[in-house]
Amino acid sequence: MQHQPANLGVWAYLFPLIAIGMVILRNSRARRLRIEALWVSPLVILLLVGLALAQEGVPSPAGLALDIAALALGALLGWWRGRFTHITVDPETHALTSRASPVGMLLILGIFALRYGLRTFAAENAGALHMSVSTVADAALVITVGLVCAQRLEIALRASRLLAEARAAKAA
Repeated sequence: MQHQPANLGVWAYLFPLIAIGMVILRNSRARRLRIEALWVSPLVILLLVGLALAQEGVPSPAGLALDIAALALGALLGWWRGRFTHITVDPETHALTSRASPVGMLLILGIFALRYGLRTFAAENAGALHMSVSTVADAALVITVGLVCAQRLEIALRASRLLAEARAAKAA
């Protein structure tokens, strides 16, 4: 029998919290926004999650319904987070910058807490849910797909509109 350290549970939460803290610090500063590169993250997420879901095989009807609901929830959260992203356009150079809002960063912390709460709940109540823990974990991955894709789409649409307005103002 393998013995696990007593404090393993603390480290299981500490490392992701440190990573999220680093992401929050990185996103709190204004960064250059390149509209033409906003498709890269959604593509990478789609590929990685697609590969992960392909390993599981065809989901049950309940699992598929859960995945569709997770995608819709993720898209809603991503759109909401994208709406709170501050985008500015330099009137002279038309350079775009973006900065995540505190509300958007709190949303990421909330999703982190929700994911761990759902994982714990699913592990303890797998029989009552009539779903495997991996089905629930897959839904958490699908939420990420919806969140990243919708957020990037919202930012791209808004940044394109702001850039067009800045160009029109400069031309006039």
